[in-house]
Amino acid sequence: MDMQWLDDVLVLLEERNMTRAAARRNITQPAFSRRIRGFEDWLGVPVLERGANRVRISDALASNEAEIRALVARIKELQSRFRHFQSAQTAVSVAAQHSTIYSIFSDLAVRARHVLPTLDVRLRVGNLRDCASMFLRGETDMLLCYEKKDAAPLPFGDSIRREHCRTDYLVPVVGGALRFKVRDQHHLPEDTPAIVYPEDSYFGEILTARQRAFATRSLSRSVACETAFASGLKDMAMKGLGVGWLPVSLVYREIESGELISLASRYGKESLDITLYAQTTNPLTEPLLELWRARPQTP
Repeated sequence: MDMQWLDDVLVLLEERNMTRAAARRNITQPAFSRRIRGFEDWLGVPVLERGANRVRISDALASNEAEIRALVARIKELQSRFRHFQSAQTAVSVAAQHSTIYSIFSDLAVRARHVLPTLDVRLRVGNLRDCASMFLRGETDMLLCYEKKDAAPLPFGDSIRREHCRTDYLVPVVGGALRFKVRDQHHLPEDTPAIVYPEDSYFGEILTARQRAFATRSLSRSVACETAFASGLKDMAMKGLGVGWLPVSLVYREIESGELISLASRYGKESLDITLYAQTTNPLTEPLLELWRARPQTP
């Protein structure tokens, strides 16, 4: 398979138009179309629905965009690791659940660099299932993830160390024009649009179990958008697209500034632990666990 095919497909998903996608890839539309056909031949199924006067992206391709992006990121990371391989043990690899990258990881990385200035942190990002699988296969030294408060630890065995890093909360928030509706009416109608999580996503499962309003499709009367990515949900919530549930660590600055309004007093909140797991085979993991555990709580 040609790696440029995956880049072509991602640009096509972003542009939703063959002509614009070809222009962004700096090739002619016929050449771009041939490369998409090459990807289809390799895949064994079409990813476009071609009609007499239009071309439509298949639902199968659209629904797998996140997986394609994750695959491209992993391949590029592997290429980089080969190019920049160092025999000395100065690196630690971390599998991190998507939302932790925006809520806590940068703080952890800065603290680590102060203590270990030559440390090379190799980050792998994915959903919880993918991250746990990478960690179990030994592809990463550490796992950074959210866990439901008081849930049993992941069943990794006695050889894996676990440390609580921080307590966080999922809260419903609104931004944009919806802020003024809350301030003026002191509530939101039940048919207010929601930006929801897929019910099979980690946050979606937690919120569905607790029957939290506006959290998933089954718990919302009007759905504006569905996404498993908290960072994207935050951006849409700030623009007033709908109500969205987000970790406090990701939005506390916006809540303090008034860009977002928390609805936790009306719709509740869900307590979460941010947890670190570590393989002890890498001598760097234990010092990092000590450095990173029990961090001060989010304001």
